[in-house]
Amino acid sequence: MPKASPSIFGPIAGIAPSHEFASRLELWGSGVHRQTQAGISARQGLGAESIVLSGGYEDDKDWGAVIIYTGRGGRSAETNQQVADQTLTGANLELVRNEQEGLPLRVTRKVTTNHSSFYRYAGLYRVVSHWAAPGKSGHRVWRFRLELLPETVALDEETEAPSGQAELFAPPGLADSAAAEPASAYGPAPRRVSTTLRIVRDTAVTRRVKVLHEHCCQVCGIQLRGAAGPYAEAAHIRPLGAPHHGPDSLENVLCLCPNHHVLFDLGSFGVADDGQLLGISGQLRQHKKHPINPVFLAYQRVHFYKPNAEARGE
Repeated sequence: MPKASPSIFGPIAGIAPSHEFASRLELWGSGVHRQTQAGISARQGLGAESIVLSGGYEDDKDWGAVIIYTGRGGRSAETNQQVADQTLTGANLELVRNEQEGLPLRVTRKVTTNHSSFYRYAGLYRVVSHWAAPGKSGHRVWRFRLELLPETVALDEETEAPSGQAELFAPPGLADSAAAEPASAYGPAPRRVSTTLRIVRDTAVTRRVKVLHEHCCQVCGIQLRGAAGPYAEAAHIRPLGAPHHGPDSLENVLCLCPNHHVLFDLGSFGVADDGQLLGISGQLRQHKKHPINPVFLAYQRVHFYKPNAEARGE
């Protein structure tokens, strides 16, 4: 058994979608999937780095841009059928952590032909949601909805194709794919093809600010807890992307609960240079290892905080 490599979330240098590997050992050697047998590569408390779709679970659904992935456990090695309920522990819990922390997941598919099989890297996916439900065998399984992330990301912008061209909200190049997710029998609202390019967030920065504050909101002090542990959000003071072009650095990030994150982005409150909250009562909770640049606080006050923005006519 090869020695485990350090955890790496996101793309692997030199490996692009559609790259093919002759074997699991070759896949391991590339760093794309650091397990030679297990379908989920995860580290306790850190999240899941990658998965391999090999057709082993009867409840998996693969539509290309969207995957309904079945968690680990409860499957017979002899028949490949589900013989026991799954639990939200181990690698399954780490997939929930990906959802909670916004960590990307590398996905590789096993491709079987008449004469042989090989592995094809599919790209980065995000874990959108998870739920428990009876599988085809009647046993309870954990299911995860995965959605493909655009591999090339640059500017914060959105363009829409003319209505009626497709029925699926999909990344570039996948809107007309035969692997599109089937339409719901309940008659969903009409959809249009939409291509969204977004700056990739430095998860090291966002995770660092959450750890420093123990996932407690810097405004209200509340720590929320989900299935995978404490939950908080990293709010960029000066937003990333055009037209603001804020840096993805610790001095430009606050650790907030979801409510105060939304209110801060909407300009319902601001923060003075000394940490005094503006628009709401209180003082920003600070940490000596988390310096906040007053230049970014001033930018938020001028461009987003409602009293100042309204005075400027914005």
